[in-house]
Amino acid sequence: MDAAPTWANPGGNGIVTMLSMSVDNRRTARPAVDGDSAPRPIRRRPKNRRAQIAAASAAAFGALGYHGVSMEDIASGLGISSAALYRHFPSKYALFREELLRVGTAMTDSVRLQDEAHEWSPERRLRHVVRAVAKAVIDNRATVTLVRWEVRYLEEPDQRILAEQQSTVLDALGAELRSLRPELDLDDVRVLRGAMLSVLTSIADHHATLPAKALVQLLDSVCWTLAQAELPPAAPDPAPAAAADIPESFKHELLLRKAVELFHERGYPNVSVEEIATAAGLSAASAVYRFYRGKADLLAAAFRRAADRVSAAIGPAVASAPSPEAAMSVLIERYVAGSFAERALTFVYYTEFQHVPAEERAVLRNIQRLNVDEWAKLVRDVRGDLTAAETRFLVHAAFALVVDLGRSFGAEPIASQLRVRRLMEITLFGRPVSAH
Repeated sequence: MDAAPTWANPGGNGIVTMLSMSVDNRRTARPAVDGDSAPRPIRRRPKNRRAQIAAASAAAFGALGYHGVSMEDIASGLGISSAALYRHFPSKYALFREELLRVGTAMTDSVRLQDEAHEWSPERRLRHVVRAVAKAVIDNRATVTLVRWEVRYLEEPDQRILAEQQSTVLDALGAELRSLRPELDLDDVRVLRGAMLSVLTSIADHHATLPAKALVQLLDSVCWTLAQAELPPAAPDPAPAAAADIPESFKHELLLRKAVELFHERGYPNVSVEEIATAAGLSAASAVYRFYRGKADLLAAAFRRAADRVSAAIGPAVASAPSPEAAMSVLIERYVAGSFAERALTFVYYTEFQHVPAEERAVLRNIQRLNVDEWAKLVRDVRGDLTAAETRFLVHAAFALVVDLGRSFGAEPIASQLRVRRLMEITLFGRPVSAH
């Protein structure tokens, strides 16, 4: 089984607004007659209350993270009392767990083929599975975000259940891929099925919209091109240059690096300013405040640097390249190289965005949106058959591939930079770029 579940928020792509659902199902008693008091509204408990709670909690957890939401927040968003919420779920964790495992079950159910499927062609079976998974993701988009980025807050036995559910989906994709392409070795199957699942679940990383039917068709098309991909031979990446030592006088840089490492290892809510100070060799937490207002400020500074790195590459690439496709090739190479060099920051960017101060979130979202739009415009210049909305989905899917394959395979040669670049090209253009 591959590594951690890869089911979708790069925070830079937007924040889900907590659902505010009316549960005002009221009927008025008989009309008032002389001598009666005014009619009293009769509150009816809706039959789908648990479904309402699930939808509201998924939106809230997706917006603020598991640690950023209380049962009172969810109850308030639903217009009910906390006591009413506790009648359905004994704790926030119980609600969180049930929602994640429910979606895991929906995903595994989606890949089960009917009995007559053994008579279908390998292409039809694979595309049927892909479309079924796509529909399950679309139907549960908010909760898939949690499965992708908040799963570490599940207790270990529940993480194992979810990992088994993911394995079932990956195995189904892999089995149909092997049937279609029996010449593939096991490692190539693992990479391609992981890339396909990443594309399918990447829609939970952002809030761009398409009609469901069009979105299923787009995801199916991308996965079909990935299924036919010819990957470069697996080979280790060149040894990365050793990270430069940070001079003692550059404590602000050291704090940034150590903070990101700790956030990656343990999650932002579980790291204190004191621990960041200790990791950076400072004698007390108070020393951190000479450079940053707090750990949220550290997080924002790291994210701003990452976003600016992507932005800064666009202008020179477009100006120096002879064509939009060539410019995209340069951008893909630089994006993959930067992400591989800073794997921890890439992962933290997706998992901890909700902890950035609100005003900084707005700035980062705007930068991210502009970056995606610039990439999407270049893709559209090459693929005139796609709409602006479709190309934005493809760009988000290509970005997701980098982080998902990185956390699934780490530094394994089967997910080298060259191979990840090839998969990004195929996702964006439907084929490798002409330079290959």
